[in-house]
Amino acid sequence: MKSLKHLMVAIIVLLSYTLSNAQTKNQKTETVKIYGNCDMCKSTIETAGNMKNIAIVDWDKTTKMATISYDSLKTSKEQIVKRIALAGYDSDIFLAPQDTYASLPSCCQYDRAVTTSEVATKDHTMHSKKIIDEQVISPLSVVFNNYCALKNALVKTDSIAASKYATALSTAIDQVEMNKLSMDVHMAWMKNLDNLKMDTQNIADTTDPNQQRQYLSSLSKNLYEVIKISKQETPTYYQFCPMANKGEGANWLSKEQTIENPYYGSQMLSCGKTVEILNK
Repeated sequence: MKSLKHLMVAIIVLLSYTLSNAQTKNQKTETVKIYGNCDMCKSTIETAGNMKNIAIVDWDKTTKMATISYDSLKTSKEQIVKRIALAGYDSDIFLAPQDTYASLPSCCQYDRAVTTSEVATKDHTMHSKKIIDEQVISPLSVVFNNYCALKNALVKTDSIAASKYATALSTAIDQVEMNKLSMDVHMAWMKNLDNLKMDTQNIADTTDPNQQRQYLSSLSKNLYEVIKISKQETPTYYQFCPMANKGEGANWLSKEQTIENPYYGSQMLSCGKTVEILNK
């Protein structure tokens, strides 16, 4: 019996070593310069780049350098930095779309080393930067990135940041080119557009976190109706807190499977569960 137990332990140790060694071989860590100004920039950059169990981004606002650790079998540095560009932040690889940059909160509008119009006048094959067109990749990418930044601000109970991100989200909603949406997504977008605009503006107009969270519940429900039938690059987690909304419960959308409750923040950070995975 002891020999059997010893054999099982040896097998478990061997398997653990094999899996750990494989993960180490697949993981890469690289750095890239990403332009930004403040802690709000840091939150947006890291939110846009992070992928649960696939990629982690750590951005330093002083040096403007981002350290990116990722599973090289599942993504690449270019894909991660492209998502960050879609959130409005230039790097030494990609330029953010002009409209997306313009929709950033004023404190986040860093000095651009080169503009998209300047790149357009040059030979792209001779220039290290590439212009990203968010409408080609996904017309709703900028909307969802700003929503996630808003949601994360409420996780931290930072009502001032939430108001600023809501303003940026409102601009992103207005800039969606509806003629580039597929028919089913276009219909869902039009159905929910007025409510999306109203909830977003209501969040932008107040710095009371309780009111912001009330509007987030409606905003999340309406955005879910659109995101669930659209094509996003990574999975989206639809999560639920049974305690929110005076015990009636409320949902939110997240790029991360780990529960971080925007309705209670640090008071009940892990309260909730994932009820659906979109774009799996």
